[in-house]
Amino acid sequence: MSFAPPVNVSPLIRAGRYGALVVGIVYGSYRFGSLQKRENEWRVEEARRKVIRDALNAENKAKATREEMLYLAKETGVKVPENF
Repeated sequence: MSFAPPVNVSPLIRAGRYGALVVGIVYGSYRFGSLQKRENEWRVEEARRKVIRDALNAENKAKATREEMLYLAKETGVKVPENF
């Protein structure tokens, strides 16, 4: 099996390749920075929403638990105090 000898690449093509590589790295760095800034803003906003969402979920869960306990008390014949 014989391989063809390597071909000399034009200096213009070689410069174009390295130029494109550098431009791609610079663009990627810039894009990453802008996306990182947006992501950080989103995380702060999401953390604020999470506190509100967790409070609402806890309230709904407490309400559902109370209703379930009242239903179970009714089904088993347990007398429930008025202020329960």
